[in-house]
Formats: sequence, structure tokens, C-alpha cells
Amino acid sequence: MKKVVKFGGSSLASARQFKKVGDIIRADKSRRYVVPSAPGKRNDKDEKVTDLLYQCYDAASQGGSYKKILEKIKGRYEEIIEGLNLNVNLEHEFAAIEENFIHKAGRDYAASRGEYLNGILMAAYLGYEFIDAAEVIFFDENGNFDSEATNRELAERLEHIEKAVIPGFYGSKADGTIKTFSRGGSDITGSIVARAIHADLYENWTDVSGFLVADPRVIKNPEVIETITYRELRELSYMGASVLHEDAIFPVRKEGIPINIRNTNRPEDKGTLIVESTCRKPRYTITGIAGKKGFCSINIEKAMMNAEVGFGRKVLEVFEKYGISFEHMPSGIDTMTVFVHQSEFEEYEQSVIAGIHRLVEPDFLELESDLALIAVVGRGMRATRGTAGRIFSALAHARVNVKMIDQGSSELNIIIGVKNADFEAAIKAIYDIFVTTEI
Repeated sequence: MKKVVKFGGSSLASARQFKKVGDIIRADKSRRYVVPSAPGKRNDKDEKVTDLLYQCYDAASQGGSYKKILEKIKGRYEEIIEGLNLNVNLEHEFAAIEENFIHKAGRDYAASRGEYLNGILMAAYLGYEFIDAAEVIFFDENGNFDSEATNRELAERLEHIEKAVIPGFYGSKADGTIKTFSRGGSDITGSIVARAIHADLYENWTDVSGFLVADPRVIKNPEVIETITYRELRELSYMGASVLHEDAIFPVRKEGIPINIRNTNRPEDKGTLIVESTCRKPRYTITGIAGKKGFCSINIEKAMMNAEVGFGRKVLEVFEKYGISFEHMPSGIDTMTVFVHQSEFEEYEQSVIAGIHRLVEPDFLELESDLALIAVVGRGMRATRGTAGRIFSALAHARVNVKMIDQGSSELNIIIGVKNADFEAAIKAIYDIFVTTEI
């Protein structure tokens, strides 16, 4: 059995955390390929090493004072080296980093050094082989990830290596320039490695015990989701639920490799298993609730709209002209509503209104601002009658006025629109009716 294990920044923030990680890896011989992040915060007032590297690079590349920041970064790694009694000297590495910072090697290069240095320490601590991600993870000249070239090189490189550490977050272009994924991109690296070695499981270790049914900032101690499908995860991630970088799904999904979200500080917890499909019955009717504030709606009415060919296309053409993407578009026989991000729309609102009037000549057009969208997601909803009714009942009981409801044809999710001010009350009401009452 082969497992890829990725550890987040909080899991590797100090020597104490490194020891926990070491114990987790050594407890299972199949945990053979390790993807580390850069050291994260040790406490609420601490700084992430990646942020310090950005600060140091900006100062050094602009000819400013950077030595104090560089010493602070060195100190973070020295604490880990001393705490683990490692026979590792990073002076040569830091000398190269300093020189590259002064010669403006790029902010991507700067950010990547956190993972690079932590990878060296992790390999030394475990006795695993270190592989620089720049040698095996590739981007094209435009900075787009080259999945096939990466998969070929990585598979070939790891074929005869039993145990390896590959730092997360970065790779290289053809000219050798370092390129990073977006923040949180170590999740993607773990997924890429899992695909290349045909792993049986990709374990993603972080500081929470899996995906939660709802946002803990809204619901106190929400339940953990035991099993979730990739499709459900995409829906929840898109609507704001974040534990895993959403692009980390694609490489393993191609191979049907499950992802297990685990907690470094509570390794006994099973966490959340993310799978392509499953026969396992969900614990509750819904899998999760997630949402975002800050939307507005453009409500368009016109008699005989349904008989007018190209009506919807013409309306969306106006939004496209001004670079505004729409979120949802529920419609009736003579009505059509377009939900957009308010921050994107405000600058162009009058131009969009004029464009719609010019192209489709509506009978009536109205804007409504300060709206929130909430996604109720779950494969269990397909087999359960009255799900939408229970949602409406719960929201009515909580005195929340529903502005919009939209259900996808897959019956996997229901999107509800409410006022921003009702956002938290709506989530609590839905959680209570589907989770608290079903426990």
C-alpha cells in the first residue's frame, strides 16, 4: 500500500509539531511520500514564514533593509533544527537565497523557499530522500501547470524511490524560473504526487479534524462530515467552505484516489474521506451548508419573455461586455433574475441597466442589493422527500425571508438567496432542522 501525506503549515510550525508529524508518519509504513508546507504560525500573534519571505524579498530587491527579517526566518528554522537535534546546516542555502533576493529572482522564488527549506529538514528528520519540486513539477512559459509533463517526470523519478519528501507549493518553468501555485497550493502538490505514484490514499493533514457540516464561526462545534463526494466538495468549496485547495481535487479524481482530511493534533480522529462515489449512506439528509455574502440581483420582467428566442443570451451579453460573471440565474415564464457579486457590479450598474434596456426592452427592471447565497448540499437529498419544504419551514420559523431558491437538476444542491443580515440566522435554522434534530 502507498500513501502520500501532506502536512500544512500549522502542522510544521515548530520542532514540537515536527515530532508529532514524525510520529504520525512512522506509525504507518505505507506513508512513504511526504509533502510539507512552510512553517506556519505557532500562535495567534506569530507570522507565517511565507509572509516573512515576501517581506524580506520586497525589502532586499528594492535595496532596503532586510537583514532583520532574514535573521527572523533563519531563527524559525534553527529552532526546528535544534529542537530535533538534526545534523543540518542551512547557511549555504540562506546565502544563496539572500543573493537571489538581491538580484530579484522573483516573488514566486521567494515564497517557495519556505517549503524548500522545510523539505530539507523533513527529509533529514525522517531519513527519506529529498526531491526538489522544481525538478519534477512543471509550468509552461505562460505559467500554467503542465500536468502531463509533470506526471511523466514524477512517475519516472519516484518509480525506484521507496521513500521521498517533495516540498509543496512550487515547481519550475522550462527556463528554470520558479513558479508557485496560488496560496494553499501544497494541497495541489500532494494530489499531483498521489496521481504519479498511483497512491491508494492521499492523506492531507491539517489543524482540523476534517470538513465540518457548517462554518464553526456561525455554528458552535458543528459535526464533522464523515464521507463526502468530489462533486459535493466542489459545491461547498465554491460557496466558501475551505479546508482543501479546490484545485487539489482534479489530479486524484482522474485516478479515483480518495483524499482523507486528518488532524495532526488529533491523529486518532478519522477525519473526512473524500471519494468519487460511495454506497455509504450519509449520516444526515444533507452533507454540508456553506454560503457567501455580498451579492445583488437584477430582476427583469417582460411579457412573453419565454417566446422570445435569444432573450437570455442577450441579457448575459451585457454582463460579459463589462467583465461581470453571474452566479445564478433563476427564471420564470415572464421573469429572469441574474445574481452577481455586488462589488463587481456596482461600478458598471448604470451601463448594464442601459445595455439590458437597449437589447431586450424589458417591461420592468429592478435591482436588489446586500444579498447572501447559501448552498445546502447533499447526495442524501435525492432519496429524501420534502427537503425543500423542511428548508422553507425552518427559515419561516426563524423569520428569514427567502429571496430566491434554485435547485440543480442533479438534486445535489439547493441554493437559497437571503438578505445579508439574515445570513447567520438562515444557516443556524437549516443546521438545526437537518443536523441537530437528526442526531
